[in-house]
Amino acid sequence: MKQTDKRPVSKCVFLDRDGVLNEEIGDYMHRLEDLVIPDGMAEGIKMLKEAGYLLIVVTNQAGIAKGMYGKEAVHAIHQRMQEECDSLLDDIYFAPHHERHTTRSLSRKPESLMIERAMAKYNIDPAQSWMIGDRARDMQAGQKAGLRTIHILTEGDTPAGDYTALNLLEAARLIVEQGAQPKA
Repeated sequence: MKQTDKRPVSKCVFLDRDGVLNEEIGDYMHRLEDLVIPDGMAEGIKMLKEAGYLLIVVTNQAGIAKGMYGKEAVHAIHQRMQEECDSLLDDIYFAPHHERHTTRSLSRKPESLMIERAMAKYNIDPAQSWMIGDRARDMQAGQKAGLRTIHILTEGDTPAGDYTALNLLEAARLIVEQGAQPKA
């Protein structure tokens, strides 16, 4: 007999890191001295948390596979981000793989395994949840997992998400306005 999960169902906003929580530097962000937190990031995170969302970071970190930095650098950046937003981020998942340097991985976006693992761990309802990212691969991972997606656009981008925004704060406002209406 199949046992049903008795845990409460959660709603979540999955967040890409580089280009969403911190300024994209065009190279592999791994040094604390290069970290720039965009205006409105902490306010957007607080708004989402107050609306009842879990906040989970899902980020590709191929620089690890390329030998440019170690996992400790990812954790240090995450810790600084936590300090900037009053420790409101609930978890971080990162894919340290790159198919040309280690192995192909279903965790690496555009695949959705990082999101799926978090959904299982936290009993997340995809119909009430979102993915915010700045790349088409973020949108693809979110869509594969059944999430609504918001593409943070930069100049010259072709929109790939269900919605677009200029930054995390604008994306947070959109999510709060939409409420927890399940995805149709």
